[in-house]
Amino acid sequence: MFPLRYSPLALVIFLVPVGLAVTLYHPIWGGLLTVLAMALSALGLFDLTQPHSSVLRNYPISARLRFLLETFRPEIRQYFVESDQDATPFSREQRALVYRRAKGIDGLRAFGTQLDVEKLGHEWLNHSMQPAHLPSHDFRIKIGGEGCTKPYDSSVLNISGMSYGALSPTAIEALNKGAAMGGFAHTTGEGSISRYHRAGGGDLVWQIASGYFGCRNPDGSFSEEKFRENAGSDQVKMIEVKLSQGAKPGHGGILPGAKVTEAIAEARGVKLGEDCISPSTHSAFSTPLELCAFLQRLRELSDGKPVGIKLCVGHPWEWFALAKAFAQSGLSPDFITVDGAEGGTGAAPAEFADHFGAPLREGLMLVHNTLLGLGIRDRTKIIVSGKLVSAFDICRMFALGADGCNMARGFMFAIGCIQAQACHSGKCPTGVTTQDPGRYRALVVNDKYQRVAKFHANTMHALKEAVEASGLQHPRDLTPHHLMIRVNSREVRSAASQYLWLEPGGLLGGDVTHPAFAKYWDHAKAESFAFAM
Repeated sequence: MFPLRYSPLALVIFLVPVGLAVTLYHPIWGGLLTVLAMALSALGLFDLTQPHSSVLRNYPISARLRFLLETFRPEIRQYFVESDQDATPFSREQRALVYRRAKGIDGLRAFGTQLDVEKLGHEWLNHSMQPAHLPSHDFRIKIGGEGCTKPYDSSVLNISGMSYGALSPTAIEALNKGAAMGGFAHTTGEGSISRYHRAGGGDLVWQIASGYFGCRNPDGSFSEEKFRENAGSDQVKMIEVKLSQGAKPGHGGILPGAKVTEAIAEARGVKLGEDCISPSTHSAFSTPLELCAFLQRLRELSDGKPVGIKLCVGHPWEWFALAKAFAQSGLSPDFITVDGAEGGTGAAPAEFADHFGAPLREGLMLVHNTLLGLGIRDRTKIIVSGKLVSAFDICRMFALGADGCNMARGFMFAIGCIQAQACHSGKCPTGVTTQDPGRYRALVVNDKYQRVAKFHANTMHALKEAVEASGLQHPRDLTPHHLMIRVNSREVRSAASQYLWLEPGGLLGGDVTHPAFAKYWDHAKAESFAFAM
């Protein structure tokens, strides 16, 4: 079937012979029509074949109108529409920052900040009068405790979990190939490791969720044999067990059988054309202590690779029960990925997207404080994800207790996403989130993977400059004292005084007075996720 999106190109090509016919009766008008139609036809054919813009490849000629509006955007937006800072969900300024860094374009801005620095909640970092001078922007953290024989030397910025199936094959390959070029990691998402992940050759964090895709038995239960086979790949550097995600915490998922292609069935270990179901809960464990034992078993089956969990914080007592199990069993995860409720690459019901799960800041501080209060913070790295796109976003998270950051939508922008918000429709205009070959072929891997690597490198360079300006040596040196927050028009506080923080071992004395813990701490038990009376 002829794609309707090619209709403008077909129309101008059709107008060429029409113009030639008109010249027989009206030479001037017919000649003008012919010249215009030929020029537009040539432009459309160029759009269709050029490798740099997937929007133009999918919408030849008509997408030019978008770029024309972009040219006059400042005037249009200034007088008629919202400002560059209005985030829906990412502001135009945030997206433009990613596009510039992905293309290697100068990211400087003239005429000062566009932010209202007097606004309640405005944040900034304190700088030093003695800036540091660092030799490299390649900030690394070692992930893997005493139980790991194969710890991972990880970048502090990696690609967050987005499954093949949610993203197109060309998008997955471009992301992974960019990760290989830039020396950072690519999280698979719960859809497991596809042939397109392997084609890129980049480091992988293999994410396992309740569907156990890539390591499942025919009945959907966990398969040790299949796990060992996939985890043994040299490309797999870490394993992440997903308990929940920010986009739809507490909600399972289903990929209809009509969308389960041969490559998706191969990656997930399901039958072609069969509904691919992710239950809302895991079947391999049902208590916090059983989860600890499961993580340890995965560590053994993977021959000592780091194993962690991913969660969006929900009921506080459930997280406290997990933390008590870590302390009681001595089997802590090597890393915890804290996903904020503002995370959003997964399509979700509006109620879940808007009103379920803790936002990243609150989730991070609860996890960090709990581990600190139990005296086990040094065992586990905390990685965060959720609406992060800039070096300042990374600095803020480090100041609040993170050890590393993952980005999803930032890297989607890097490969051409324009925030059309049609991810679940199969009609993504840039080929990023579709399984329609006619659309995803517009995303040229050999062009986009370089943008992935450039975005990472330029963001890390900006992070280096921020760390240097603060007089520090590594992002992990940032503390709550560096992050300042405007409380009202007359008062500014550091995050250290704005929020309540636990002292190391502060939960071990038995008298928990911190208000975030006092209500639920005694109702959490390592033996169960249930609220203990």
